[in-house]
Amino acid sequence: MHPKTEDFFIPQNTVTRLSEEEAAQSLNFLQVIKAVENTTYQSMYVIDYLKKGFDYVSDNRLFLCGHTPEEFVAMGYDFYMKHVPQEDLELLLKINEAGFKFYEKTPLEERRHYSITYDFHLIMGDNRKVLVNHKYTPLFLTNEGQIWKALCLFSLSNKSSAGNVQIQRQGSNMIWVYNEAEDGWESREKVCLTSRETEILVFASQGLSVSEIAAKMCVTSDTVKFHHKNLFEKLEVVNISQAVAVATSYKLV
Repeated sequence: MHPKTEDFFIPQNTVTRLSEEEAAQSLNFLQVIKAVENTTYQSMYVIDYLKKGFDYVSDNRLFLCGHTPEEFVAMGYDFYMKHVPQEDLELLLKINEAGFKFYEKTPLEERRHYSITYDFHLIMGDNRKVLVNHKYTPLFLTNEGQIWKALCLFSLSNKSSAGNVQIQRQGSNMIWVYNEAEDGWESREKVCLTSRETEILVFASQGLSVSEIAAKMCVTSDTVKFHHKNLFEKLEVVNISQAVAVATSYKLV
């Protein structure tokens, strides 16, 4: 059966009305979102589960597949029906359901501290597929703990395939990885970088070459390459650009 827009709005997170207290949470929040957007390279949008659509989306044509932000907001989740491949739509629905099940088991007062990240393909106007990453976190909850509004940051993925679903908790050294085959979550410790590895990533993020990093650190180029190899294995990437992106994304540097 082909996924439908309403499939993304599941009973566990149904928001039908808001009290005055709940609604007051969002006063002027879009001004804050736009101000944050001015200071970051990432694009973002805001989901509203009461109206089952979007409040706001960044004006980034790459991720809008040729649409304007106004057209994206008007389309709502039909945007995904049109621009996400069938197999990735089915994956997004699995992630959606598994994510809300995870939140259900989380104490209400802690739910704002969690975020989920995952990758999927968008189909561009020329039928080219681009792998993108979403990082999703709750903005406002109802008194019963349902997510009313959520913020999603989107960027190009540094992975090679869709999926890669992880949940993180702010201030925790644990992550939870989604096992699609078993439809469950596996807890793992976050990657821990050495001071040398962190230093190399900082220099690499500044655009320095291996020989330039070696000179800065007063070591040989082979030593820098050795640390590169360890970084690639720890972060499950294939080059230093991806290592910088992953380490930055997971706040390891």
